[in-house]
Amino acid sequence: MMGMVKGAFHPNAHLSEIRNIKLGLRARTRVLAVLEGRSVDARTIATEAEMHYEVVMHHLKLLEAEGIVGRRSDKKPYVWAVTGVGQKRLTNSSQNVH
Repeated sequence: MMGMVKGAFHPNAHLSEIRNIKLGLRARTRVLAVLEGRSVDARTIATEAEMHYEVVMHHLKLLEAEGIVGRRSDKKPYVWAVTGVGQKRLTNSSQNVH
């Protein structure tokens, strides 16, 4: 089944603690795409990913629970960033996703 979604979704969008459905994988891929290489608040993520703020927060919390993203500020609005935990985006198509 992972081979089917390997190229379509960000490798870190697949979470081990929840059931991964296409809608969630797609949403987390959009969130992670905004966060790649920078730290931003959830409103910015929602705007750039063209998603509702509440949906973005839901997926940020799921990603945070698995250590994939984290808050970079102690004050609201929180600034979110990718932690480096999890799989890296594949640059060579011959590499395998677990």
